[in-house]
Amino acid sequence: MSDEVAADLALRHYGLSGGIRRFATEKDDTFRITTADGAAYVLKIGNADEDRTELDMQVALIGHLADSADLPVPCVFPDLSGDLISEMIDPEGQTRLARLITYLPGTVLDTTDSSAAERERIGEVLARLRLAMADFSHPGAHRVVAWDVRHLAGLTELMEYVADPLQRAALQAGLDRFLPLMPRVDALRRQVLHNDFSRSNLIVDHARPDFVTGIIDFGDAVHTAVAVDVSTALLNQLPRDAAARGRDGDLFSEGRDLLRGYLTFADLTEEELRLIPHMVMGRVIARALLSIWRAALLPENATYILRNTDQGWAQLDWFLARSPEQVSDLLF
Repeated sequence: MSDEVAADLALRHYGLSGGIRRFATEKDDTFRITTADGAAYVLKIGNADEDRTELDMQVALIGHLADSADLPVPCVFPDLSGDLISEMIDPEGQTRLARLITYLPGTVLDTTDSSAAERERIGEVLARLRLAMADFSHPGAHRVVAWDVRHLAGLTELMEYVADPLQRAALQAGLDRFLPLMPRVDALRRQVLHNDFSRSNLIVDHARPDFVTGIIDFGDAVHTAVAVDVSTALLNQLPRDAAARGRDGDLFSEGRDLLRGYLTFADLTEEELRLIPHMVMGRVIARALLSIWRAALLPENATYILRNTDQGWAQLDWFLARSPEQVSDLLF
C-alpha cells in the first residue's frame, strides 16, 4: 500500500492527517503518522488474508495488559465509528483490517547495545509480561504460528528452498536433534505469551533505570510453552559475531544476564531450563527456513526478511559442535 493511500485511509477512518512514514514489516503495511500538533500514532493495516479473530485477540491482549499491569505497552485507539478494528477497502478492492495504536518514542534495542544490568531489566520485563498474561484467554490465541518452535516439524518441507548443500546439511542435523525432543516440549507449561521478545520489538532508554520503555508488536502472541517465550528472548541475545567468537566462545553470556533478571520475577522448572537451549537452536533453524522461503516468494522485501539470517549459520554450527547433553546443561 502506498503512503498516499494510507494517508487517505487515516483521514477517512480516524480523522488524522500529517506526515507519514512507512516502517519495514513482515506481512502488513505499517506507518507512523505525525500530526501538526506533534502527536504520533502507528497505523497497522493488516494483510488481506489476516484472520479477524487473531487481530481481535491482539487488541484484546493489549487492552488486558493496559488494564492489569504496569507495563510499557501501547494503547489501541478507536476509529471514527468507535471500532478498535477498522475495516478498510484498498485500491485493489481487498478488505483490510486496520488498527491505530500509540507510537512509543525512543531507541529500538536493535540499534544500540546494552550492559549486563540493562539485560537484567529486559529479563525482568519479560517475566512481568508473562505473569500479566497468565489469566488472559481468547479463541484467537489457540492458533498455529510458524515461528513457534513447537511446530518446527511442519517447516521441513521448506528445506527445498535452501540451495547451499552445507547449509541444508546443518539444518538437517539440527532438525534431527530437535524433533525427538518434541514429546518433552509438548508436556511443558503453556499460556498466552508474547512469543517475539526480540531486539526489534523493545524500545529502550539508557538514561532510565528501568531501561525498557516500550514493548511493541504483539503479532506473534500465541498460547504456547513458557519455555518457548524465554527461548525466543534468549535467541535475540545471541551475539551477531558468533563466527568471530568461534566454537569455543560462550554464546549465552549475554543471555544469562536476561535469564538472571527473569528469574527474579518468575520461575522456570529444571526441565524448562534444560530444553530452552535446544529451543533456541530450533528457533535458529526456523528463522533460516522461513526467511529463505519468504525471501524467494517476496524478493522485493528480501532485505528485511533476511536481515537476521546470515548470523544464524555460525550460531547453528556452535550448537552442533556440542553434544545434546552439553546443550541441555548450558543454563546451569
